[in-house]
Amino acid sequence: MTVDALTDVAGVRVGHATRIGAGWLTGTTVVLAPEGGAVAAVDVRGGGPGTKETDALDPRNLVQKVDAIVLTGGSAYGLDSASGVMAWLEEQRRGVRVGTDPAHVVPVVPTACVFDLGRGGDFSARPDASTGRAAVEAAAESGSGARVPEGCVGAGAGAAVGALKGGVGSASVVLESGITVAALVVANAAGSAMDPETGVLYGELFQGRVNYPEARVHAAARRRLTDIAAANGRPPLNTTLAVVATDADLSKAQAQKLAGTAHDGIARAVRPVHLLNDGDTVFALATGARPLRPLDAENLLALNEILAAGADVVTRAIVRAVRAAESVDGPGGVWPSYAELYGRA
Repeated sequence: MTVDALTDVAGVRVGHATRIGAGWLTGTTVVLAPEGGAVAAVDVRGGGPGTKETDALDPRNLVQKVDAIVLTGGSAYGLDSASGVMAWLEEQRRGVRVGTDPAHVVPVVPTACVFDLGRGGDFSARPDASTGRAAVEAAAESGSGARVPEGCVGAGAGAAVGALKGGVGSASVVLESGITVAALVVANAAGSAMDPETGVLYGELFQGRVNYPEARVHAAARRRLTDIAAANGRPPLNTTLAVVATDADLSKAQAQKLAGTAHDGIARAVRPVHLLNDGDTVFALATGARPLRPLDAENLLALNEILAAGADVVTRAIVRAVRAAESVDGPGGVWPSYAELYGRA
């Protein structure tokens, strides 16, 4: 049984730590790999990313597998949440072995952040090591194949997509080969997820699942969004983060290609993307449960199907993030949800 989420890749778990209220509107999300880790890669397309340990994922470098990936709010301050994840992994003796003693490990925890500073009203309210630890503990405690909470949770708690509330979304697909490809996103963009002429989500236009809002509903939504954008002041800084995972046996170079093509899924669902103030970053994880190599002509076709599916599930995950989000009206600003403006149909 699948749950249409990142956790459909066997062994992959997701945990959120969320802080809302009393000046807070932020959080951290941890993707925990199976025991033994997973091959990992990254592709950064934004001109203003906030990241940690991404150089370790270069196919030319030593580290082959990682045990966790952290997505966090708090802009660059929030990168501190990775310290809590590292501490937990060290206690579990998970990481790169650096000595004969099994306890001598160095966990490599790639991390990326979104900008949500001040959205709860307090600029200094941001994730730290304790938030990261809470998120990885939640991931570890979740069951195999557990449903992934979506919307205003974890790193998506303070997310916004233009004048709309953003959040976390997830999606998966099982290919004819039996290989699973799945994604988890944090949708937090200065660009829009919605066609301004019709109110339809760009990602749904791509999917061909179009339910056009009534003209009067869309006109009212546009007026409200215009007023809110003016009241909120300058638009939010733009960062969409994603983790794309598969159970295929990919090399680091192949995983990096998967991370790169998955950016197409962002471009289909959010406009504009990949600008100078963006931090758009996609990680890829491959658990290796299903063999794919050697890369002959038949397996090349299989790899292409995985690459295409990675982009598709990212698009769907962004749609789900926007649709699952709940409205926020607080001291840090007002962000109505898409569901409030247009309904959940």
